[in-house]
Amino acid sequence: MVTFIVTPLDMSKPTPNPLLQLENQLCFPLYAASRLFTKAYQPLLQELELTYPQYLVLLLLWEHGELTVKELGERLLLDSGTLTPLLKRLEQRALVSRRRDPRDERSVVIGLLPAGQALQEKALCIPAALQTRLQLSPEEFEALRAQLKQLVAQLS
Repeated sequence: MVTFIVTPLDMSKPTPNPLLQLENQLCFPLYAASRLFTKAYQPLLQELELTYPQYLVLLLLWEHGELTVKELGERLLLDSGTLTPLLKRLEQRALVSRRRDPRDERSVVIGLLPAGQALQEKALCIPAALQTRLQLSPEEFEALRAQLKQLVAQLS
């Protein structure tokens, strides 16, 4: 007869694998920073009655005038299922217009209406307010932005 001696494992103090420790992950600081960044925008955007994704759409439209839904989605890394309701809300507020592209009826073009264009003036203070909140020098700000853009490009 064979006898096995079973000793209980001490589960009170597991030996952590450094590869699986939260503090060693790159994803968590990015996730936390993204959430905190969005939260930092909230009081500034509340004055404009905009959500952060709506603000991003308007930034692109202030820069380009008109873009298709597909172009907006590609630039913002959003699918049409996320983008369409957001655009409908902006349209209901008379900030943007949606129309079929006469060159391609399958494509929807989004453009600014006067009320949407007028918000640009009110939004001018937002970038400076965020840069002040970050307490980064212009050089540090630019270096961080460049690193993040590179990371996004590598992951896209």
